[in-house]
Amino acid sequence: MITLLVNGESHQVDLPPDMPLLWALRDVLGLTGTKFGCGIAQCGACTVHLGGEAVRSCLLPLAGVAGRPVTTIEAVGATPNGARVQKAWLDTEVVQCGYCQSGQIMSATALLNKVPQPTDADIDAAMAGNICRCGTYVRIRKAIHTASQA
Repeated sequence: MITLLVNGESHQVDLPPDMPLLWALRDVLGLTGTKFGCGIAQCGACTVHLGGEAVRSCLLPLAGVAGRPVTTIEAVGATPNGARVQKAWLDTEVVQCGYCQSGQIMSATALLNKVPQPTDADIDAAMAGNICRCGTYVRIRKAIHTASQA
């Protein structure tokens, strides 16, 4: 049995320790906001927070997560920066198709948790691993700046 602490709740799961966190979140816990994109931790769609750090859940084995706090897109809005980022996303109309947006929001929130007033260079560096096939990068940057001013 592995204990997962997800969005403030403890879950006992009987899963292989090498199973990626993404599949435990989606298939076992029913938290489908975290998306599967590439499966090789390159696109960012599966981004969650592990102890406050933005991490890719598609390759992260459960053994490396056990007992550590995980926050998903379903709960990030309950945090001050997460709420500001989500509001800025809506106000700026960032979303086009929306598939990558949960990972984008998780990465943006982690950035603001570390750098409250990021520069364009800070934003570009923090968001570099998040791919948006619709190309909403200009709106993403604007939304992050908006959230940082709130």
